[in-house]
Amino acid sequence: LYYINPRAYQVDVLEIGMNQVSILGRSGSVVLTKGQIATAGKALESLQQTTIQTQQAKREEYLEKNRERGFLTQQALSAAPAPASSLARGKRAVGKPAPGVAHDAAVMPQKALPSAAVQEAVAFGIERFVEFPSRDGFQILLDMTVEFELLPEHIASIYMLYGDLPAVVEKIILPQILSISRLKGSTYKARDFIDGEGRQLFQKEMTAELTSVLKDKLIVIHNAIIRHVEVPVQILEPIQEASLAKEQDLTNKSRQETARKQAELNTETAMVEQLRKEVEQNTEKLVATIGAQTKNEVATIQAEAALEVARINLEKAAVQSQITQVQGEAKVQAAFAVENEKALGEKMRAGVFKDPATLADLTFVDALNAGIGIRVIHAGEGTLWTDLKSLAPTVPVK
Repeated sequence: LYYINPRAYQVDVLEIGMNQVSILGRSGSVVLTKGQIATAGKALESLQQTTIQTQQAKREEYLEKNRERGFLTQQALSAAPAPASSLARGKRAVGKPAPGVAHDAAVMPQKALPSAAVQEAVAFGIERFVEFPSRDGFQILLDMTVEFELLPEHIASIYMLYGDLPAVVEKIILPQILSISRLKGSTYKARDFIDGEGRQLFQKEMTAELTSVLKDKLIVIHNAIIRHVEVPVQILEPIQEASLAKEQDLTNKSRQETARKQAELNTETAMVEQLRKEVEQNTEKLVATIGAQTKNEVATIQAEAALEVARINLEKAAVQSQITQVQGEAKVQAAFAVENEKALGEKMRAGVFKDPATLADLTFVDALNAGIGIRVIHAGEGTLWTDLKSLAPTVPVK
């Protein structure tokens, strides 16, 4: 809510924010607005509605007076459904001949809206449509929607220069739409409006030109959308048939390509299966070969190991025989040396005694039992054997 100059002799309500003009072929043009009401209380809401209804009545009166110029009121358009709109949130503004201030309001006076309600409505209609000859002489009829915005800071100037929203649309927006669409459209062939690329290029050029021209008139253009193009049947049907034939040809080529790809896939699948079997066979063959080689190598290793064991045992036997021989020779030599030394000892002993009988006696004595005792028996003549009988138990017997 803005302060309103108490000296102002007139308060006008004018839509700000996003609005749109929809041109519906030969049915004419419809202006759609999207309003938002923001109030702080019931009293203020009532005041707003009163102001809006007053402005709406003035607008209806203006439309009735200028009916011959093609204007249509809401009542005249109520039977027809309103075109779909892609508008974003819009706002209303207050305008008056002298510099004033803006104030949020709605255009529709029939029913009071609750606080913060948003409603899209058909404000009015006007009998204008976009029709022009193409470069090749065919008549083109367009359905299009132009989204425009009136900024709050420009509302007073726009109202002073052009008047209420119907006057702005009739005097500024629609003439520029019709003029630019005819100028730009006449440079295109009828076929361009049927093909997607040509229509997109025309829409892009028209949006850019409208934005540039209406910017100087303090009106912001957001988008110009071509919804439908009507061309003469005598050119539409051949183009559609050609397009259909082209699409059919593309479809056939696509099917052929699909069939070719499927055949290639089947061939590749068969080759893969064949290669898989070959790999399996080669693998089995390789496994068998490796198994046989492994067995041969194991047998060879075992034979070599047995041969090595036999060779080692042979060497061991040879060494053992050498050891036995050496041990036997050593024993013989040792025994010989011992006996030889004994013989030398006996020889040396014999050399000590000059009489061999003495050596024999000494040897005899050495051989006697160490436990033998010597007893001296005195016997008389003829009593020796008797005395020996009494001596016998005292002689140890071996």
